[in-house]
Amino acid sequence: MRVEFWQGNEAILEGALAAGARFYAGYPITPSSEIAELAALRLPAVGGVYLQMEDEIASMAALVGASLAGARAFTATSGPGFSLMQENLGLAIALEVPCVVVDIQRSGPSTGLATRPAQADLMQARWGTHGDHPAVVLAPATVQDCYDLTVRAFELADRLRHPVVILGDEVIAHARERVVVADAGVPGSGEAGCGVGVPGWVRRPQPDCPPEEYLPFGGGPEGVAPLAWFGSRYVFHVSSSMHDETGFPNSRPENAARVIARLHEKVARHAGELELYRAYRTEDAACLVVAYGAAARAARAAVEEARAAGVRVGLFVPLVVWPFPARALRRVAAGVSRVLVAEMSYGQLALEVERILRRDVVGVNRYDGEMLTPEEVLAGLEGGGKVGW
Repeated sequence: MRVEFWQGNEAILEGALAAGARFYAGYPITPSSEIAELAALRLPAVGGVYLQMEDEIASMAALVGASLAGARAFTATSGPGFSLMQENLGLAIALEVPCVVVDIQRSGPSTGLATRPAQADLMQARWGTHGDHPAVVLAPATVQDCYDLTVRAFELADRLRHPVVILGDEVIAHARERVVVADAGVPGSGEAGCGVGVPGWVRRPQPDCPPEEYLPFGGGPEGVAPLAWFGSRYVFHVSSSMHDETGFPNSRPENAARVIARLHEKVARHAGELELYRAYRTEDAACLVVAYGAAARAARAAVEEARAAGVRVGLFVPLVVWPFPARALRRVAAGVSRVLVAEMSYGQLALEVERILRRDVVGVNRYDGEMLTPEEVLAGLEGGGKVGW
């Protein structure tokens, strides 16, 4: 075990390397640019490949190709670039290609405030690409999370054969904090750790059947077929059109229904593993604050101040925002009389919390490109209406 002092973006890059990532294709964009800069330096030194692409559309396409060729591949971007990636992100979902996409959120829409924090890509991370499919999105709230969750993202991507998004924000990306780097196979430690551990990376499972029997989209016991590498003795076809277990197009309704159901079910089977969250001082809470990413830091400070004043407030922080840890939230919120959602957007997280709890919530929203403060969360706790900027 060792201790580092890293920036959030640096921790994401180091987590990717620790997870065995050896291919990066991207286009620099604030506030994620440090990931590209560090990848350009670090990847060649460990035998990896760094490509600066002409745009984010090509970057995402390169990830699909590199992953199909056997590489653990990733990219990093921010809101405008994430928008450009959506079509090929949908391709990765349809082809069940594991890869990791880091979106460091900034204020928008469009170019917006290019260097300012926001949390307004939450719904885009879930619904940005068209079609019916699941999404796996992890959201770090500390620099330790940036490292730990990046390692977990690559593990999940390979296990589920599905793209995984890391949804950060400018504040977390540029914060510098102590990071505990565990040895391979040893769980993470410290209060800041999210408890996901940092296992030694394992190359994705390969088929062991005769090549003529290989079905690249055949499912399997967990709905996930082993993914052979392009260039191996397993020759197979991929198509962005609806396809069957062979990879060739198949437009029959019964096949389409089977494929869409399997895409959802393979993620649902891992619901327990994906239910990562922090519950802070919720045991006796009469009021619950829900927040993720940088907003969770302001919320925690507000909870401490409220507790010091004798107010029983707790905090729920999802570390996986899609699929949202709904069962855990319902359990934690069961005994509270009031729920407050703190976020740096006009109310995207609040919509999901209201849907899950089937009750109205109080929103504390900041959307002017500035960091939410503990004082604003406290004002929401003391008041009763929507607090906005």
